[in-house]
Amino acid sequence: MIRQLRKLGNSSALILDKPILELLGLEEDGQVLLTIEHGCLIVTPVHPRVVPEEELAEHIDYVMKKRKDVLKRLAE
Repeated sequence: MIRQLRKLGNSSALILDKPILELLGLEEDGQVLLTIEHGCLIVTPVHPRVVPEEELAEHIDYVMKKRKDVLKRLAE
């Protein structure tokens, strides 16, 4: 998933969509831990929510339908 950084004052912000926040169990003002490994930024919820299996399946179905073409190309 590619996202654009947005200017916010003297900083840059990464905007996360509501479905992503829900999967991470985060609210709008939730806290995350930022770490860098091998040049990659890793965002981890400080207090992750356990997502019920049925809800997780619904989110996965949503992403798979929305990104069907991209996933198909990646599988080739």
